[in-house]
Amino acid sequence: MVPDTTTSPRTGRQELLTALGEIEQRVLWLSAATIDHANRVRPNPTGLKVGGHQASCASMVSIMTTLWFHELTADDRVSVKPHASPALHAVNHLLGELPAEALTTLRSFGGLQSYPSRTKDPDPVDYSTGSVGIGATAPIWGALARRYVEGRFPGAGAGTGRQYALLGDAELDEGACWEAVQDPMVAGLGEVVWIVDLNRQSLDRVVPALSAERLAGMFEAAGWQVLTLKYGEQLTELFSRPGGEALRTRLDTMGNPEYQRLLRCTPAELRDRLPGTGSTREPLERLVATLDDDALHSAVRNLGGHDLGALLDAYAAIDDTRPTVILAYTVKGRGLHSEGHPQNHSSLLTRDQLADLATRTGADPDDPWRPLPDGAAARLCAERAEELRRPPVGRIAPPPVPTDFGRTPGGTGTTQQAFGRALLDLSRSAPEAAARVVTVSPDVSSSTNLGGWLNKVGVWSPTERVDWFADDAETILHWRENPTGQHVELGIAETNLVGLLGELGATWSRWGQPLLPIGIMYDPFVNRALEPWQFGIYAGGQSLLVGTPSGVTLAPEGGAHQSITTPSLGLEQPGCTTWEPAFAQDAEWCVLAALSLLGRPDGGSAYLRLSTRPVDQSLAAVPADPAARERRRRQAVAGAYGLRRAEGTPDVTLAAMGAMVPEALAAADRLASLGVAADVVCVTSPGLLFRATQARRGLDDAPQWVLDQAFPADRAAPLVTLLDGHPHTLAFLGTVHNTPVTPLGVTHFGQSGALDEVYRHHGIDTESVVRAALDLTHRP
Repeated sequence: MVPDTTTSPRTGRQELLTALGEIEQRVLWLSAATIDHANRVRPNPTGLKVGGHQASCASMVSIMTTLWFHELTADDRVSVKPHASPALHAVNHLLGELPAEALTTLRSFGGLQSYPSRTKDPDPVDYSTGSVGIGATAPIWGALARRYVEGRFPGAGAGTGRQYALLGDAELDEGACWEAVQDPMVAGLGEVVWIVDLNRQSLDRVVPALSAERLAGMFEAAGWQVLTLKYGEQLTELFSRPGGEALRTRLDTMGNPEYQRLLRCTPAELRDRLPGTGSTREPLERLVATLDDDALHSAVRNLGGHDLGALLDAYAAIDDTRPTVILAYTVKGRGLHSEGHPQNHSSLLTRDQLADLATRTGADPDDPWRPLPDGAAARLCAERAEELRRPPVGRIAPPPVPTDFGRTPGGTGTTQQAFGRALLDLSRSAPEAAARVVTVSPDVSSSTNLGGWLNKVGVWSPTERVDWFADDAETILHWRENPTGQHVELGIAETNLVGLLGELGATWSRWGQPLLPIGIMYDPFVNRALEPWQFGIYAGGQSLLVGTPSGVTLAPEGGAHQSITTPSLGLEQPGCTTWEPAFAQDAEWCVLAALSLLGRPDGGSAYLRLSTRPVDQSLAAVPADPAARERRRRQAVAGAYGLRRAEGTPDVTLAAMGAMVPEALAAADRLASLGVAADVVCVTSPGLLFRATQARRGLDDAPQWVLDQAFPADRAAPLVTLLDGHPHTLAFLGTVHNTPVTPLGVTHFGQSGALDEVYRHHGIDTESVVRAALDLTHRP
């Protein structure tokens, strides 16, 4: 147990605990009643299960009550485990942040979401949760984002509050949690506090061998403070009585399933089962005999995570110089008829059980949303509502990002090189916008063309560190770490990278300070990072994810490094615009367009898929006339442009994207020699083109003009689409004019080899394009 460090007089503390106890019971009731209303009261014509998690809420009620109604400040932020969302809404209702009628809308269209959502729930939600493990780690990256904002822009108003995560013990099975816990940058984040709801149950069972001691050791090894709340005041007092040590030994050595079974016993059964069969039986029988049925019933479930005083003492013992985890033993479903049952995860109280709960919590089942009666609990709710009220966020608009630097790259170059150069050009042409850029990478800065940017802006660190290689003449990449740096380097863990990226991308809405966050990783590993990144987008985080190098074009690296599905992932991801430029000039324009989306209420995220294939830049034929150049730029960032038009009416259109455009141009030349006229369209964004086709059907509000300019109706012809990725990504282009289409791309794992060999192997070489075009035009 954590020692009692409170300095309040005993009477004052007892009054506080009494008021908190009344609020605790009301939160328990409201969370259960909210779920019951969604399932049994609200009309449900389909009869489909609505769902909800009364037991998962119940195990968190004590923790959440002590936090919101005693511990939190207005600067603190809390991530609440997904299945406790009704408890969060109950808390917000008692704080005056949610009207009673909203509690009737859980899981209804436009109502309270199934899991806490920053962007969709009507009441205050600090972190969106719902994907296991992501809600746990989000406050870590929120803390880093807050520190970055304060380091780069002192006095920005990000505050100094704690970042809490309330998570279930089953979430610790997720590797993302431990990737974050052990990252070296996390060990100094004293504002991070995890509270683990240690109820020892997963969705379907009691976890047989969960060991808090093992978990504690893992956290301690990573430099975290560990506070364990195992037993409450009643059990602790019993341990001091004759036979108490035997009781402690029996409970400490008891397996989780056996303990959970005790929670389902009648007092008579408890008197027989609790003493066990070993040497502890005789002293335990004597101790149990001194307790009446009510005392015995409450003692066996008196765990630290439900002891209000123990929780307050634990908060007071938090060491703000390092992260803290509180392992709070709880009972899943505590206070409900389903408490401790292995299958209580989605169970619902019966009508009679709900009525009994109302009686025990002082509620009224016929008036479930009735306010707390006048008294200490109601006054405490009102006081805390005032103390936790946050002023409106005064948002700063992000500085304007230029659309064009006005120069045209020549010679040969790659889109990856163009990306690195665009960042440096931004720092020269638009220093205010560049000051808001923060790049993040998983230990691959040099291999993703960030070297020049790093040398210019430095690496961010909470404190300045000595660069011991600053005077080494052979050191090209200078690693200057200080609080004003603009690059954050994490270990090789893509989940951590996109977790931080999402929180850096949310600073505009949390504290009114917009950032332009860019995450850079090898494109083959975008799949690994996709789920937490898309959850960050769902939560309102706006960022630019750069995948480079990409595709089977990375031929010598072999199949493990040849990404196939990423182009369509970018196409399919809501809240994200995807670009895959072919030329350096297009890459520059797309980078600038992506940055202009960030840090604003009407903005969004972006994904750029870049290549290390050197391409002759003269193939792009960027117009010299300013008006024509601007027209090309607008088309490039809108999704596509006509790169080459055949004389007269085309027989076929070759629509190619990214690294494959040179093959399309070469195929057009070959086809011309065979008497087949081919248009070549350079696709830069399959996502924007798809949205344009959807808009034509009235299913989106995206601009449609790019389709008319890239694919004019009077030049409609059979299509061959080509990309270094899965062919279905561009197959929809046949719907623009309902023309036949042959999509070419990569459909199976790659292998090492020379570029021409690999392209030929996958059927995306020039010869394959020519054959596909001839088949479509029925030419021999």
